[in-house]
Amino acid sequence: MSLPRIAVDAMGGDEGVRVMVEGAALARRRHDKFQFLLVGDEARIKAALDTHPGMAGASEILHCTDVVGGDELPSRALRRAKTTSMGLAVNAVKQGDAGAAVSAGNTGALMAMSKLALRTMPGLDRPALAALLPTLTDDDVVMLDLGANRECNARNLVQFAIMGAAYARIVTGRERPRTRLLNIGTEETKGTEDIQAAAEALRAATGLAMEFEGYVEADKINRGECDVVVCDGFSGNIALKAIEGAARFVTDLLRQAFTSSVRSKVGFLVSRPATELIRHHLDPNNHNGAVFLGLNGVVVKSHGSANAKGVANAVEVAARLLEDDITNRIKQDLGAIEPSSVAGK
Repeated sequence: MSLPRIAVDAMGGDEGVRVMVEGAALARRRHDKFQFLLVGDEARIKAALDTHPGMAGASEILHCTDVVGGDELPSRALRRAKTTSMGLAVNAVKQGDAGAAVSAGNTGALMAMSKLALRTMPGLDRPALAALLPTLTDDDVVMLDLGANRECNARNLVQFAIMGAAYARIVTGRERPRTRLLNIGTEETKGTEDIQAAAEALRAATGLAMEFEGYVEADKINRGECDVVVCDGFSGNIALKAIEGAARFVTDLLRQAFTSSVRSKVGFLVSRPATELIRHHLDPNNHNGAVFLGLNGVVVKSHGSANAKGVANAVEVAARLLEDDITNRIKQDLGAIEPSSVAGK
């Protein structure tokens, strides 16, 4: 199947052009159908492409030297959307010059530019930031919102559940993904009024392409007991950072333990296959690529510190969403339920 090309903000991220181009090249080596629009400084991009000859016939360069700063306010970045590599990558999706955009730049700026250029889908109040997190099973869990919306009402949470389930069907293959709301307990009386109202609406809704299973607590997110975890962006971002911090803590603790003595080093050699499996499972680069769901177009956010493997995974996320037509899936799911099902405060 021929895919639309993917616009890559080559200037975004901690290391910029080198890693972004290397990541795109790695993705193309895995999938030779990928085509790219590389947005950024032409001289630097050409220099990076010299080490990846296979990219020459698969890439076009859109020259610009203006970059959105990592700590730049979204409001200021918006005013420079027409001149920055991030803004031009998103605009390429709007103009139909690319099917999706990938950036490792400023998250707030990327969301603001994407919302302004692509607009929110009809029937949705707000887009949400969704990501895949590792679990104890073979499937990742979709979690949203992870920071796009600090405050959400019940209607927003119901809509996030619909979008998250559509995404989960693509990545897990389940026809009816198991969906839960993040809460401080699993009892029906727990949580805020908005969380309880969202749960009530999801239980009563007909036509939903999901199995709504109530609540999940934060310590169960990675157990593999559900496919979608839904929350407001404030809680989701805190939960995500806590999970990432715990993963780093475990890997650092293992590193300290296995280097503390000669006996420990011997033990590491014996247990290396198991520790490598743990490291691979906890490496954020293997799960890189958050998605702005609910827009009239595909935009993927790569972690700013992602290496080439992480960028390649973000590119592959964008390609898979294009291939499975996530935008129309969400539209169809919204249209399949009764309007009263998503009514909220």
